[in-house]
Amino acid sequence: MSYVSNSESERNDMLKKIGVSKFEELIEEIPESLRLKKPLALDKGKPEFEVVNILRKLAAKNKDSSEMTCFMGGGAYDHYVPAGVDAIISRSEFLTAYTPYQAEVSQGTLQSIYEFQSLVCRLTGMEIANASMYDGASATAEAVLMALNQTGKNKVYLAPGLHPAYKAVIDAYTAGIDLDIQVLKEDSGLVEMSQLNDIDFDDAACVIVQSPNFFGLIENIKSIGSYLKDKKAMFVVVANPMALTILTPPGEADADIAVGEMHVFGNGLNYGGPYVGYFAAQKKYMRKIPGRISASTEDADGRKGYVLTLQTREQHIRRDKATSNICTNQALCALASTIYMTLMGEEGISTAASESVRKAHYLSDKLAVLPNVSLVYQGNFFNEFVVRLPIAAEEFINLMEKEGILAGIPLFWFYPDRTNDLLIAVTEKRSKEELDAFVDAASRVMKSSKVGVS
Repeated sequence: MSYVSNSESERNDMLKKIGVSKFEELIEEIPESLRLKKPLALDKGKPEFEVVNILRKLAAKNKDSSEMTCFMGGGAYDHYVPAGVDAIISRSEFLTAYTPYQAEVSQGTLQSIYEFQSLVCRLTGMEIANASMYDGASATAEAVLMALNQTGKNKVYLAPGLHPAYKAVIDAYTAGIDLDIQVLKEDSGLVEMSQLNDIDFDDAACVIVQSPNFFGLIENIKSIGSYLKDKKAMFVVVANPMALTILTPPGEADADIAVGEMHVFGNGLNYGGPYVGYFAAQKKYMRKIPGRISASTEDADGRKGYVLTLQTREQHIRRDKATSNICTNQALCALASTIYMTLMGEEGISTAASESVRKAHYLSDKLAVLPNVSLVYQGNFFNEFVVRLPIAAEEFINLMEKEGILAGIPLFWFYPDRTNDLLIAVTEKRSKEELDAFVDAASRVMKSSKVGVS
């Protein structure tokens, strides 16, 4: 039976009401060749145990993580997730496919959100944070919307090292807005500092700088923030939270808004998601920040409690006045990040970050001495770097995969003219043996490639 409960006469009445005689008129824009001509050729139902066996065989096609060593990054990193994270979020109090909404939010959920916000503030050096965002890209786009609403201006400056996918999400979020997006000039993968004196930032809504940036390089956010401090443009810093334990936090760089991807804390790669973004800002923007905020308070008897607060009603009942369309958050993923930060502590996280840096530099030094391999950028980097290969990066990746190594991300995906450039990421999980195996395999596969290495 159909899942649509409307009868034939009811469907005809609805079609007549909207001015068409048949359903096909509603999909005339879809080419005939792409339309489904007959029901899908699905098998008949099977017993549960047979379905389970089929699903197991499909799942077995995925390579186990123990079979592959991951050096892919570009915003998603193979950091270690302590066993305690999954154990705690799997408790029935927390594990639900339903995101908690206003009246149904329990004190326990509100407290976990409050703890997440507090930890984000400590990490970023900012004064307030919300309950979380969908991911780092949408958090960045929301920062643009907030800056546009706060300043009333329509020009946005992006650092050249901003993740291309983040820029694409900004473009999607602002597609219906009269917005002038300018990309700052690049100097060896970083913001070219001398150009700042030639730009009138007073007519801009915001300047967005990612550090570490898409190429892994560390931007001088302190100098940029200091320069923008007396300007009328808001300063938005996109930052990897893992790096913030050893690098200058946005709050110390006079940032107005700090955003980023939080999956590195306790969420794993998960085949690409779901992830969780953070959004923090200066206190003066408390009523402009998108999403939800959990606050600590006391009742009439002096008992401590938690409430959702400060979220503008426009986001629910006056949509034409809303400054954002997000009224929920990634509660379970944010909880995983909160548990990770609590279990690891400041020392544990900074150790993981420092190990990632040390091992990334070890690998980059080893690769740089291979014949016809060079580091594209010479600036300071966190745990990612770009190498230029003597063969196409995609070919190299395919050859390395046969060696059991996920070698990185080809920049060709984002920059079509950069066919031989490879973005490599290293985390605290990678052992010296794995790093050396990468170098040995790289030398071997390049020699065996159709181009070859002299």
